[in-house]
Amino acid sequence: MAHLLGAEALHLEYPTQVVFESVTVGVNDGARIGIVGRNGDGKSSLLGMLTGRLTPDSGRVTQRGGLRVAELDQADTMAPEAAVGSLLVGDIPEHEWAGNPRIRDVVAGLVADIDWQTPVAQLSGGQRRRVQLAALLIGDWDVIALDEPTNHLDIEGITWLAEHLKTRWARTVGGLLIVTHDRWFLDEVATTTWEVHDGVVEPFDGGYAAYVLQRVERDRVAAAAEAKRQNLMRKELAWLRRGAPARTSKPKFRIDAANQLIEDVPPIRNGVELAKLATARLGKDVIDLLDVSVSFDGKPVLREVEWRIAPGERTGIVGANGAGKSTLLGLIAATVAPDSGRVKRGKTVQLAMLDQQSSQLTDIAGDMVREVVGRLKTDYQVDGKDITPTQLLERLGFRREQLSSRVGELSGGQRRRLQLMLTLLEEPNVLVLDEPTNDVDIDMLSATEDLLDSWPGTLIVVSHDRYLLERVTDQQYAILDGHLRHLPGGIDEYLRIKARRDLSGTSGPAREPDSPALSGAELRSVEKEIASLDRALAKLSDRVNAKHVELAEHDQSDHVGLGRLTKELRELESEVAEKENRWLELSELVD
Repeated sequence: MAHLLGAEALHLEYPTQVVFESVTVGVNDGARIGIVGRNGDGKSSLLGMLTGRLTPDSGRVTQRGGLRVAELDQADTMAPEAAVGSLLVGDIPEHEWAGNPRIRDVVAGLVADIDWQTPVAQLSGGQRRRVQLAALLIGDWDVIALDEPTNHLDIEGITWLAEHLKTRWARTVGGLLIVTHDRWFLDEVATTTWEVHDGVVEPFDGGYAAYVLQRVERDRVAAAAEAKRQNLMRKELAWLRRGAPARTSKPKFRIDAANQLIEDVPPIRNGVELAKLATARLGKDVIDLLDVSVSFDGKPVLREVEWRIAPGERTGIVGANGAGKSTLLGLIAATVAPDSGRVKRGKTVQLAMLDQQSSQLTDIAGDMVREVVGRLKTDYQVDGKDITPTQLLERLGFRREQLSSRVGELSGGQRRRLQLMLTLLEEPNVLVLDEPTNDVDIDMLSATEDLLDSWPGTLIVVSHDRYLLERVTDQQYAILDGHLRHLPGGIDEYLRIKARRDLSGTSGPAREPDSPALSGAELRSVEKEIASLDRALAKLSDRVNAKHVELAEHDQSDHVGLGRLTKELRELESEVAEKENRWLELSELVD
C-alpha cells in the first residue's frame, strides 16, 4: 500500500513531562487507525504532530506530495458570526452541492435539523460540534484525523458517523486517524489500534475487541516475566541474608545484579476494584412514576410516563439530544415537578446522582482535594476491607501530588473521578448516572464498569455510550416523542425504530411502506397490548432474577431440588422469549 504520511523519532517535551521520547509511526493508504490511551498521555499531541498543527521538539513528519489532510480537534475554531450554510458549502449553489452524494449524506446525517441561516454564536454546544464535523466531512481529503468526534453526538449520530467513515473511501484508499474513548465506535471503524502510553506508541491489529485481547496477552506475558524477576530477587535477598561473613567481598556484585533486575520494572498500572460499597437496603417500593407529564414553556417534554422502578433494577435510558432524558432523571431525583400525575418514593430510598454539570463540585472548587477528602469519614468498607478515601482516589488514578491541587484546577477527567468517588461514598441505594463517560479515558471507563458490574443497588444510566449501556444495564428504555418506551430488542431496536421514522419523513410514529394501515381502534388496541407486555416483561424479569438467587442459595447437594428450580427457570425464560417476540411483532405495526 502507498505511503501517505509518517513520523520519525518524534520527541515532544513540556515543562512538567516528556510526552514522547522517540516515536516512529507510519500511515499507509487504507489505514483506519484508532488511538487510545489514558488522559494526558499524548493522544491529541500525536494527532497534532502528524497533521502539522503541532511542531515536535525534534524528529520529523513526512507527507506524500500533494497530500490533502484535515483535522478535527477538540477546540471550536468557527467564527461566531458565520452562518451555518456558509461554513458547510460556502457560495456553492444548492443545485451543485446537492448533486454530490457525499455532501447529501453528511448534511442528512449531521445537520438536517439546523437552520443554515443561523449564526454559529446562536448554536448549542452540540450543534456547533456537529456543524464543525460536517464542514470537515463535506471536503475531499486523503487523510482525516478526528479528535473525539463522537462528543455531543447521540447514539443515532454515532451510528451514522461509523457507517459514513466505513464507506467513505474504497478499502485500500485514504487514511483515517481517530482519537476516541467510544469503544463501540472503535470496533466499528478501526482496523488498527495505537495505544499511547509511557512515551511510546504501541500498535495492535484490529479494533477495540482485538486490542483488548492482545493487551491482556501482553500483560500476561509481562506478569510472567515480572514473576520470574521477583523470584530471582527473593532468592537473591535470601542469599544475602544468610551469606557467611567470609563472603563479605561477594555481596556487592550480587546486590548490583539485583538492582539491575529491578531497574526496568515498570510501575504497576492503576486499577480500580471498588466492590460493594456499603449501601442501605431497599424495601419493596423504590420510585414509581405514575402517569407523569412535564412541559416547559407550554411545550410537552414527557407525556403520560408510567414506570415502576424495582429494587436492583439496572436500566439504561437512550434518546436523541433534547428528547427529555435529563428531565426524566429530574423527576426521579425530585428536582423536577410533574405537571400531572405523581411520583411516589419508597421510604428507604437514598438516591445519589452523578450529573453532567459536576454541580457537586461547584461549592468546593476553591478547596484542595486533600481538604475535601479530609472532611469524609476516615474509612469505608470496600470488598470487606477498611479503606480510606485517599486510597480510593489513588485507585481511581489520582497521584499523591495531585491531592494538593484545588478542585477547580483539576482536568475534566480528574473532576469526573473525584465526583464519582464522592457520589459513591454517599452510600446510596439508588444510583443515577447522567452521561458518566464524559471526559473519561478507556482505562477509567473499564474501571467504572467493573465497579458498576458489582454494585448492588438500583442503577439508572443515561448515556450515548452504547458499549457502557450494554455492559452495565440489563434493559433499556427510549424516550420517543415524549413517551417512555421499553426496548426488548435493546439499542438495535431503538436504531431500527428511529430509522423507520426517518424514512417516513415525520417526527411521529412511522410505518413500514408495506405495513397494513391500522384504524384508530386497532392502533389503540395494539398500543394497549404493548403496554401490557411491557408490564408483564418487567414482572417476569424480577421473577427470573429471584429464581437465579434461589438457585444460588439452594443446597447444591439436593439434585432433585436443583432440577426442579432449573426447570422453573427455563419455563420463565421461555415465557420471556415468547412475550418479547410478540412485543416485536406489535412494534412493527405501530412503527
